[in-house]
Amino acid sequence: MGLFEQISDDIKAAMKARDKVRLETLRNIKKVFLEAKTAPGANDTLADADALKIIQKLAKQGKESAATFAQQNRQDLADAELAQVAVIEEYLPKALTEEEIECKVKEIITSLGATSMKDMGKVMAQASKAMAGSADGRAISAIVKRLLS
Repeated sequence: MGLFEQISDDIKAAMKARDKVRLETLRNIKKVFLEAKTAPGANDTLADADALKIIQKLAKQGKESAATFAQQNRQDLADAELAQVAVIEEYLPKALTEEEIECKVKEIITSLGATSMKDMGKVMAQASKAMAGSADGRAISAIVKRLLS
């Protein structure tokens, strides 16, 4: 079962459980999925890799919104955003630890024969592809910079 179908099934379960936060969040995810499926050139399909990118983007947006609300002393809104982010993150793969990211980046640097910051683009492209969905781009970038300099 793909992510799209799983979200649809979970919407039904959230309705039966009368879980408003979960239901609202899942409906929002499904709306974005449907928009992506019907976008020009999408051929009315949504691959799981694309769905995963959408879910990551929604989680990131939710965290940023919560931080903004917290800065503006609107903890009630920040808590609501974070509750939705918690639901969204259930559909993301387990995040890698900093040590795991560093280990994978070292392997990539060795395989590419990278030696200096000039090779950062090649290393980042490979690392981002290898750890898509399980590591944040900023964390990967910071580790690549540290290891190459």
